Amino acid sequence: MTMWSSGRRVLQELLSQPAVRSFSLTPAQNTVVVERWWNVPLSKVGSPPRLHPRRHRIYKLVEDTKHLPKEKMELILNQTVPKLGGRGDTVFVKKSVGRNKLLPQGLAVYPSPENKQMFAEELRLLREGKPEERIQTRTGQLTVEYLKRTHLKIHKMPSEEFQVNKEVVCRQFVKKLGVVVPPQALSLPFESVKDIGDYWCEVTVNGIETVRIPLSLVPYEDPSGSYQRQLKAQKLQQEAEEASEEEEEEEEEEEEEAVVQAVSGKDCASQVSEASASAGASAEEETAASTTSEDTTAPPSDGQKKD
Repeated sequence: MTMWSSGRRVLQELLSQPAVRSFSLTPAQNTVVVERWWNVPLSKVGSPPRLHPRRHRIYKLVEDTKHLPKEKMELILNQTVPKLGGRGDTVFVKKSVGRNKLLPQGLAVYPSPENKQMFAEELRLLREGKPEERIQTRTGQLTVEYLKRTHLKIHKMPSEEFQVNKEVVCRQFVKKLGVVVPPQALSLPFESVKDIGDYWCEVTVNGIETVRIPLSLVPYEDPSGSYQRQLKAQKLQQEAEEASEEEEEEEEEEEEEAVVQAVSGKDCASQVSEASASAGASAEEETAASTTSEDTTAPPSDGQKKD
């Protein structure tokens, strides 16, 4: 009787206390679903179940909503967003990105049936409208600018049946440039070609703008190690031949310089001999002039004195 009265008193005290916080402000609790590892045996009607003190306290986890992988939010972009897509594209982003950035800034909308129908109609008008009335999308503009800076190179396979046609060029666009080009958007000036050389092709983006892209068919290169070693040996041999040719040219230049120096030495010797000869002649002339001057200045003879 005393236990019942004490429990009743505690319950009355709890009910009499005012609520500290309403249920609307309490945080959402995560759910964890478990089940007993050992099944509880059936008991008689009207009697409580007979639980084992240790066995029936073992549980196994069925579901834990707290640690489940978070689902991404599906949105439709209202305009071009870098690294996500262009207008009308359906994207899956984190809920934090969608709620804090894309939706508040008007960059995306929810994928409601009305929004899906609106963007589908816009896409239909873009595809079926007149070419002069169409407007290139942002993604299309980026694709056009990228294609204008590209140069497609196709390696010729060693097979004799290999030929470059529209199907091969489309595969090479995906493999080399990462651009998916449908066959109807690609035009070639030839049906098929086998000869190595430079060509061109035209790609039409969204049926509005056409870009001419240079295309080259180059010799086959084997990616195996033996072929790479062979190419390296050929390159080294070519470099050695070029070095030997340069050495021969340098030796020829040195020989030509030596011949020129020898010829210039001979000219100098002849000039020296001529200068010495001219100097000797001038010396003889000077001596002859001195002797004549001495004769003119000699004293008169005795005969003149007698006279």
